[in-house]
Amino acid sequence: MYATTAKVDAIRQAFPALQRVHNGYPVAYFDGPGGTQVPTMVTDAMVDYLLNHNANTHWAYPSSTETDAILDDARAAFADFLNCRPTEIVFGQNMTTLTFHLARSLGRQWNQGDEIVVTELDHHANIDPWRDLAKERGFVIRSAKFDTRTGQLNLDDLEDLINARTRLIAIGGASNALGTVNDLHTVINLALRANALSFVDAVHYAPHVLCDTKALKCDFLTCSPYKFYGPHAGVLYGRQKLLQNMDVPRLAPAGSTAPERLETGTLSHEAIAGSAGAVNFLASLTPIEPRRAALKATYQELHEHGKYLITRLWEGLHTLANVMCYGPPPSDARTPTVSFTIKGLTSEEACRQLSNYGLFLSHGDFYASTVVSRLGVEGLVRAGVACYTTDEEIDRLLIAVRKISE
Repeated sequence: MYATTAKVDAIRQAFPALQRVHNGYPVAYFDGPGGTQVPTMVTDAMVDYLLNHNANTHWAYPSSTETDAILDDARAAFADFLNCRPTEIVFGQNMTTLTFHLARSLGRQWNQGDEIVVTELDHHANIDPWRDLAKERGFVIRSAKFDTRTGQLNLDDLEDLINARTRLIAIGGASNALGTVNDLHTVINLALRANALSFVDAVHYAPHVLCDTKALKCDFLTCSPYKFYGPHAGVLYGRQKLLQNMDVPRLAPAGSTAPERLETGTLSHEAIAGSAGAVNFLASLTPIEPRRAALKATYQELHEHGKYLITRLWEGLHTLANVMCYGPPPSDARTPTVSFTIKGLTSEEACRQLSNYGLFLSHGDFYASTVVSRLGVEGLVRAGVACYTTDEEIDRLLIAVRKISE
């Protein structure tokens, strides 16, 4: 295991939500893949901004200049988080909104008949913005398949879809439905060889793998702070030259310099302050300098923690006759997220029954509806491990699944 029980207990003290009791049971939050709980370091940053610095940007008085500084600090935090420049960080309402906006911008420079490659394994926020763009502008969408048995993307199929008209490959870092971690380096290298752009949806990837945009050599990458202990917001990384030179839909008086030229309207400054707080929280779990080094050390510990617990869960579920697990085993590249079905129960009914035991899990297709359709199931029950998940909670989940599946 990655840490002593005392260390996990100390981490849990930062999360007030973990004190919740439901139906006489302490609540165990396994819904992290849809959104994690929030530590006080994040809420403190948000409250401090709203109570002491609330203003709009770029005006010549203290609370406005303080707001500018808070946004600059947040860009610096995410530059450390993604290993890029602060001027390559774009903030927005969420990943979906940012992706639609980016797609519209990129589409202005392509020609009818140009092609975009997506995958069946992705969340539809990394499919439908490109599909809608193709419909509007006369582009061609090609979709790479995945193996329903292994949960792995078919890289040979993806490579076969790339040609001289390919303008962008949109790839998820990890499947939010199955936990599969994709081979990003291979896919991005295929894009580079084809002189195509690469777009990485790292919403489910970034909570579990510390992103390195320099090493990946991707053109764009998105993530969502609320998946790694922050508030509801979206973050887009884009290469500086691309952000500056794209034909971006924007208001005439708005800033013309990247990254602000991609940020529409007044942002949620408090959410941005809280998002930076989430990065700082993760860094604080290994208090060393610089921040990027702290994040690397924390992520290594979280990886070991997650693998230990998800292996325990995976092996336990496989002992239950009426339970079927999906996706790659813990020995393969995967996130600490397990999806399963229970014979005789819909995913919603299973989660409702589990909630009676204080176990909060997600159900349905998680907007990865193509995955669920290809698997031929009504929906999935999804359990995710977070930094605050304990051995005892895993055991409680296994006992409850056994009870409702018999």
